[in-house]
Amino acid sequence: MEYNLLLNPILISVIVLCILCLCKVNVILSLILSTIVAGLLSHFTFTKTMQLFISGMGANSETALSYILLGTFAAVITTTGLAKIISKHLEKIINGKKRYLVIVLILMAIASQNLIPIHIAFIPILIPPLLGLMNKLKIDRRMIASSLAFGLKMPYIAIPAGFGLIFQGLIADYMTKSGMNVTVKDVWHVNWFIAVAMLVGLLIAIFISYRKTRNYKDLPILAIEEHSFDKKDLKFNKKHAIVLFAAFTTLLVQLTTGSLPLGAVLGLTIVFATGVVNHKKSDDLFNQGILLMGHIAFVMLIAAGFALVLQEGGGIENLVNTISPFLSGNKLLATILMLIIGLFVTMGIGTSFGTIPIMTVLFVPICLNLGISIPASIILISATAALGDAGSPVSDTTLGPTSGLNADGQHNHITDTCIPTFLHFNIPIIIFAILAVFLF
Repeated sequence: MEYNLLLNPILISVIVLCILCLCKVNVILSLILSTIVAGLLSHFTFTKTMQLFISGMGANSETALSYILLGTFAAVITTTGLAKIISKHLEKIINGKKRYLVIVLILMAIASQNLIPIHIAFIPILIPPLLGLMNKLKIDRRMIASSLAFGLKMPYIAIPAGFGLIFQGLIADYMTKSGMNVTVKDVWHVNWFIAVAMLVGLLIAIFISYRKTRNYKDLPILAIEEHSFDKKDLKFNKKHAIVLFAAFTTLLVQLTTGSLPLGAVLGLTIVFATGVVNHKKSDDLFNQGILLMGHIAFVMLIAAGFALVLQEGGGIENLVNTISPFLSGNKLLATILMLIIGLFVTMGIGTSFGTIPIMTVLFVPICLNLGISIPASIILISATAALGDAGSPVSDTTLGPTSGLNADGQHNHITDTCIPTFLHFNIPIIIFAILAVFLF
């Protein structure tokens, strides 16, 4: 199947998605319209496009369910007063120094990737209770979004543990299958270079772009009822200990079984069975959880459908084949074009892990033909897979921070998360990846 480059399904549909989002069209509607564009440009009928779209949504069903259950858990924590207790203790620790809070959140995000691999599960639970503290410190939430994105993204690229071991293992396996013998040790020995690029972007975000104060209103958390607490409710007691035990159980079950929904269900069961929260309030709490996290859950479902349409359309191979004449002989131009393709693919699919098989099969032979060294090839392939993850409207690297920071309706997903993370991380990664080709 042949396409004109100007009508390439991936190129056009991702551009359409970005334009619609920038025009503040709802992300869900933007995804659906972009999916239709991708399907039609792939010469699919409207019926086949929707069939692929709907069948692909199941790929993120576990993630979507996890979000709903975690939203319910967040409602429970707020209802019991534990959220206010956590916020008060953190406020004492931070002592009015906003960069202490930024450091704590970065470390927690890093731990969620490598030490305790729960990914973005901590964000909808931890961040909403801290919004009042952030308002008091007048922190620009774009700084927090960039910090969380750094903590979510950098570790799997550079640290060989948790999700990092999975990502680097995929890089090594698929590069080896594509004709370049690579081990996981080879990957993490050079991917520190990409981590440095991201660190540069983070420092620019913290100390230059968003260093000034920004005022926010003290608004209630959306979908979660405001509660008035007695002084005894704001002192740590038995019910708070049970909620923490339930949270620990959720984590333990997830790490043991690999299922976050199962862990969340057991955690919520403990809360209701022990009477910490009256089971008669379960309907209200689940409704609050759906209202709090339902939008992001549907975005993840629809993003998976969009990704399947892109993958089935053959646009990736066409994109590479169309520019192949420009990839021979000119190492700099070839590097730039490979990075741009990786950026568009990951922006559309929304996952670095899912991009690895595609990028390695297509780009390893090109690296071999151009005489790019193995270390430089690893950095280039890792960069092409990771590019776009920070900045994509459908990536959990952006959806996660937004889910917490927009809990009171004052943080826009596109302008406050996607654009800041895109500018501060993708640009440095591109620059450092190009340098790596000539330095390594």
